[in-house]
Amino acid sequence: MDDPRAQRLFGDRLVAPGDLAGSPFRVDRDRIVASPFFARLAGVTQVISPGGAGLLVHNRMTHSLKVAQVARAIAERVDHGLADKLGGCDPDVVEAAALAHDLGHPPFGHLGERVLDRVARQRLRLLDGFEGNAQSYRIITSTEIRGQATIGLNLTNAVRAAVLKYPWTRRDSQRFMDPAPRGAAPPADDPEGGSPKFGAYSTEAADMRAARAPFAGRVADWQQTVEASVMDTADDIAYAIHDLEDVHRVGVLQQGAVATELMAWQRWGPATDLDRAGGAIESLRRQLHRKDGWMADDDAFAAAVELVRAELVDGLLARPFDGSLEAEAQVAAFSATWTRRLVESVETIADPAIRSGHVQLATAQWHEVQILKFVQNRFVLARPDLALHQRGQGRLLASLVEALLAWLIDPDEENRIPSRLRDLVELAEAELPDGTPERMDKARGRAVIDFVAGLTDNQAVGLMQALSGKSRQLWTDAFVL
Repeated sequence: MDDPRAQRLFGDRLVAPGDLAGSPFRVDRDRIVASPFFARLAGVTQVISPGGAGLLVHNRMTHSLKVAQVARAIAERVDHGLADKLGGCDPDVVEAAALAHDLGHPPFGHLGERVLDRVARQRLRLLDGFEGNAQSYRIITSTEIRGQATIGLNLTNAVRAAVLKYPWTRRDSQRFMDPAPRGAAPPADDPEGGSPKFGAYSTEAADMRAARAPFAGRVADWQQTVEASVMDTADDIAYAIHDLEDVHRVGVLQQGAVATELMAWQRWGPATDLDRAGGAIESLRRQLHRKDGWMADDDAFAAAVELVRAELVDGLLARPFDGSLEAEAQVAAFSATWTRRLVESVETIADPAIRSGHVQLATAQWHEVQILKFVQNRFVLARPDLALHQRGQGRLLASLVEALLAWLIDPDEENRIPSRLRDLVELAEAELPDGTPERMDKARGRAVIDFVAGLTDNQAVGLMQALSGKSRQLWTDAFVL
């Protein structure tokens, strides 16, 4: 195939139901949607665990579908003259990348990601640890054992590059830039730990470079492609708006607490005592100036606070969600209005700031998204009752890793190891160079992390119950992937 953006890593040996589509990028989209990896996302937490909410809330699949919808709308609005100079912006590429961007996220949302990273680095001594974006790239990348594709969807260069929000590995040099790209700077409490956000493990680094090769000389080595930037912006919009629907539906986002915080800051302004009402949002304002001075603007920040207060606090939250048709219509109208405003504000930038991308929200809307995300982080994710629930989920995942490792090394169980887990061990061992210290231990560790990350929430719970002897059910669906 002449177009390097449309080339696949291993040619067209993988056949999927959508392969009759005219565009190679539509083939990619169909391969993603037809895969078991995408189907799994219906059982993976987005923000609130569907099993404990009692109402229909977003899971990783519905979130990905909405990101794809928003991303396609943005892709159709970009400056295509400028985008072509930067490597192109095909709506099919953007949609496919949006559908694939969360394939590697483990059970229990971002909590699962943090737990698996800690266990992988501290317990299993895997230098790459675990990162959801890198796991997604691992899944979509074709990897071979003895000439057979074992995992991967054999996607085109363009789509693989568009999935890369953070086009570097954990220990690439991007983390030493000043300022560093968003997600690349190591945290102050772990300066030797590498980038907290990265797009590929070291085992997939060569493939990452191959996917981005057609964009060489067009976008910086550390910069997203235009299509990746569109997908990333759409993900931000979906998180800021659609996840608010969930916390409103289940009644955990209370009007009074949000109103007190926003109105106190409006009353006292930047001089707010950080220990009193309004102090948290003032801390956000200062943080934006410190980390994102390229965009931070006090007038835009104040206007965003007022808009969120008027439309969220005095609008959506003014009446508790009761499941009525009127309440549903109010949620739908809020989401549609905000999505339209944000999508219509998107700009295409020739020379973006290091912490931005070639596609970004206008100044006013960028600040609005920061305030919406603040509301969720402050008044939902920081709740002690959610922390209680998540601590239990975190202990479950850590215990599950230990139980599976014990199973793998039990000499009496060698012939009864789940086939999927055995395959992952073989794959991980093949990726490690000969002479790697503790090669088999590291291969088992990576295999267990890959296995656990590929479970749904319910599969993780059910498998741990079975392994701990608490389940009376003989068979489980935990090994289907």
